Amino acid sequence: MIRFSAKTLPRDLLTGIIIGLVSIPISMGYAQIAGLPAVYGLYGSIFPILIFGLFSTSPQFIFGVDAAPAALIGAFLSAQGLEGGSPEAMALVPFLTLLTGLWLVLFAILRAGKLVQYISTPVMGGFISGICTTIILMQIPKLLGGSSGTGELPELIVHILSVCRTQFHGISLLTGMIALTILLAGKRLCPRVPMAVVVMMLGALLSFSGFAAAHGIKMLDAVSAGLPAWHLPQIPHGSLSDMLLTTAAVAAVIMAETLLASKNFANKNGDVLSDNREILVYGLCNLSACLTGCCPVNGSVSRTAMGEQYGGKSQVMSLAASLTMVCILLFCTGFIGFLPVPVLTAIVISALLGAVETHLAKRLWQQDRKELLIFLGAFFGVLIFGTVAGVVIGMVLSFVSLIVRTANPKRSFLGIIPGHEGFHSLERNTAAVPIQHVILYRFASNLHFANVRLFLNDLEQAVQPDTRCIIVDSGAVCELDITAADSLEAFRRKLNDKGISLYFASHIGALNDRFRALGLSGWITHGYVRRTIPAALKSAGFDPPYVPETVSGARKGGSARLEFEWAFGAQAEEEMEHYVADLLTHLKAEPSDSQLESLLHAEGPWHALSDADQEELLTHLSGHLPELAARLHLPESEIGAALETRRIRLALRLLERNPDAIETVRIYDRRFAEHLRAQDPALSDRLAAYRKAAREQYAAAHPDIQPMLAALDQKT
Repeated sequence: MIRFSAKTLPRDLLTGIIIGLVSIPISMGYAQIAGLPAVYGLYGSIFPILIFGLFSTSPQFIFGVDAAPAALIGAFLSAQGLEGGSPEAMALVPFLTLLTGLWLVLFAILRAGKLVQYISTPVMGGFISGICTTIILMQIPKLLGGSSGTGELPELIVHILSVCRTQFHGISLLTGMIALTILLAGKRLCPRVPMAVVVMMLGALLSFSGFAAAHGIKMLDAVSAGLPAWHLPQIPHGSLSDMLLTTAAVAAVIMAETLLASKNFANKNGDVLSDNREILVYGLCNLSACLTGCCPVNGSVSRTAMGEQYGGKSQVMSLAASLTMVCILLFCTGFIGFLPVPVLTAIVISALLGAVETHLAKRLWQQDRKELLIFLGAFFGVLIFGTVAGVVIGMVLSFVSLIVRTANPKRSFLGIIPGHEGFHSLERNTAAVPIQHVILYRFASNLHFANVRLFLNDLEQAVQPDTRCIIVDSGAVCELDITAADSLEAFRRKLNDKGISLYFASHIGALNDRFRALGLSGWITHGYVRRTIPAALKSAGFDPPYVPETVSGARKGGSARLEFEWAFGAQAEEEMEHYVADLLTHLKAEPSDSQLESLLHAEGPWHALSDADQEELLTHLSGHLPELAARLHLPESEIGAALETRRIRLALRLLERNPDAIETVRIYDRRFAEHLRAQDPALSDRLAAYRKAAREQYAAAHPDIQPMLAALDQKT
């Protein structure tokens, strides 16, 4: 059902007309890639886009002749030894489109949309980028004055070199490169201008002037006016099993690429899609395409992005684009014979360059190198071995990566932070210390044959002569297999022989059902599984307050920050400094006691910081005292005294609640003061004076807490 409003209707119509015009060179180029005469790209831009606009649940997505299906079909023709544009190719391609449409209808009936979630972003990105790069290499010879290439990377390189030796045409290359430069520069400098249409018009003008003919530039074949005739494809000669396999791959690519891309646009715009209805519409679009002799059609990310760029909001865009193509075929086909092949090739290459997901490769390089290997595997798989092989390679790498990550999950040993509730990662929190005689261990994965040995090795290496209890925080363990169950039971017996108890705690109740199903019902009846870690500790004979182990030298004097270490880990110090800089940036340049008060109480995204975090944040702020004074237009001494007064209150509160924590805080403060003295001795001296004055003033104003201040001085 079409959804639109009178408010957006004019813009939707204009956007649809622009998309229709842009589709002329792009769809003609892709039709040639699929082994058809260029005009069939125009035929495929009428009924498929019309059907999609009428029945899709995606308001803004655009359908039509596109890169991936065209490349797959072109690759199949090449493998069959068929020349593009030949009668055999023109008979085979519509039949392949028919099979593709039928596959998509079957996918919709089988509700196969759920399978798309198993295709990862790196696989799809590498696959699409590989296809686009392959097509670009196919098109390069046309810029050089020759014909397009076929095959994979080795064949394409050989063909390019052959064209350079035997058919090179300098004027064609110059024309194509100028057109490509205009297109690429236009995307950057004036993105709202449909540069493909502009370049197409300039190319037609170049031909109309006689320049192209005078210099031997190849032109597109002339196209007769009129709409395409409908006819059912004939069953061609050849291996039906090969055709079914190829079209199944084409249909899967159309389903995956279009559904993933349309969902991305829908999520961005707040729309809700019906997956299986969408797949059914894809099938109907391809069935309509086969009736006009066209190649398989697909969702177009580039044209959808263009529609969004020009403000299109509804399926009216698709209807307007379809009607625009009808008008072109009826009244404006004469100019097609004036289009230079290098110009059309430049338009296709420009569109393909935009579809190569270099941004995803860059992001993966920065964020996850393992995922980048999957991207590159799919990319080079397509480029070297072909499209189907590229998908298979990418998916195999994805599952290998999944298995490796499952076999080597995140895990950590836990401890306590004196004065604070809960159990904290020893690796992540420098203030956390182990409980005496207890090993607390968190395992962030299900337990199975591939990782149970890792689990047991961690615990075996952690056991000390004085260990009395091992408690596994199994909150992330939802399942275990029979191999893991047998290994755990053997390990428990081994520990019991040494006088060490083993408990699982904090997991979901369904895990207990799994224990019973795998023959470990005794774990339940004997209390080896407990609902919480404190319950397990109590069962093992450890009651709060828990006795921490003697702190090793490596952990003494660590930062007392809790929230920032939990959030940022090893980057906590750097991130706290960034946070302070951000707070300073957002200060208004005007005298404001309220702004100073807001800073003193750490108001902002992290306003609920612990006392220790707040104290450390104030320490960082004190290093920016001159900047604070300049921004707030307040005396430096007033700000310094306010910072120290707030720190005294926090320190007293910490001393009352957690005497051990205050020592850690003060050790950090001394280290910070030493660092500041080395960097800025003058500022360090001024801060010391402000702190001394604030301490004396606070003591005079609160004589009743003199003993606590004295205790605080002893701690520091």
